[in-house]
Amino acid sequence: MFIATLIASERLSAGDISAALDHVRSAGGRPVGSDWLEDGIACDIRFDGDAVAVRAALEDVVAGVDVIVQVEAERRRKMLVADMDSTMITIECIDELADYAGIKPQIAEITERAMRGELDFEGALDARVALLKGLDASVIDRCHAERVVIMGGARELVRTMRANGADCYLVSGGFTAFADRVGEEIGFTRALSNILEIVDGKLAGTVARPIVGASTKRETLLAEAAAHGIAPEACLAVGDGANDIPMIQAAGLGVAYHAKPKTAAAAGARVDHCDLTALLYAQGYARREWVI
Repeated sequence: MFIATLIASERLSAGDISAALDHVRSAGGRPVGSDWLEDGIACDIRFDGDAVAVRAALEDVVAGVDVIVQVEAERRRKMLVADMDSTMITIECIDELADYAGIKPQIAEITERAMRGELDFEGALDARVALLKGLDASVIDRCHAERVVIMGGARELVRTMRANGADCYLVSGGFTAFADRVGEEIGFTRALSNILEIVDGKLAGTVARPIVGASTKRETLLAEAAAHGIAPEACLAVGDGANDIPMIQAAGLGVAYHAKPKTAAAAGARVDHCDLTALLYAQGYARREWVI
């Protein structure tokens, strides 16, 4: 049995659900019931049939509505592995550091291309960090205070999952100077990220090895799952960039969050309209169950 969860960024009507049921049937699925998780916001449709075909039929049927299709029995995930920049926070930290150095457009272009999978992540990271050489390290604290904004739903997602026994890991291609604080503020079990090297109070223009990149994200998910006796299929992974694809594909529920096209195409689920609370509804958590 599969379950399709429809989550609205604004409102979801009974008519929308009726239309969705018609699309399930048109894709060869057999609906066996629908239930509101949250009136007017999130609804589950249970069905038998081809989950891939049903997902394709349901996506974009209703404007402003995200659809997540999965095996019903596996929907409550036992572990979360998440990206940070543009996923758990609203910014790309390296771009904002570059803004203080007066070179944001130059670095942001490289970031965008790397996240779209057009450039090698590690090479692109080295190139961008090299351009920050000589920037006063005090700018890191200033950037954190002035620019870092937690993504909508991030706290609720992590805190609710942890309250229900799931460990949550923040694995970022960004920097410990941000990720450690973000991870603590949101409530992650642990954060793993890259170390910006500093010499005499200034950025050295280098990143300590080994770099946390795409392979590290995937390996962390698999290693932590194994350490906890959890199958990767019981894990949730979420990110937006190309370096998140291996992690997303290793998880039972891999979600592309407001993602770049390559990442969205590779993921088994997408969140394009809603905030991160969509991932709570996808797991069957009604609002009354959220930990804030």
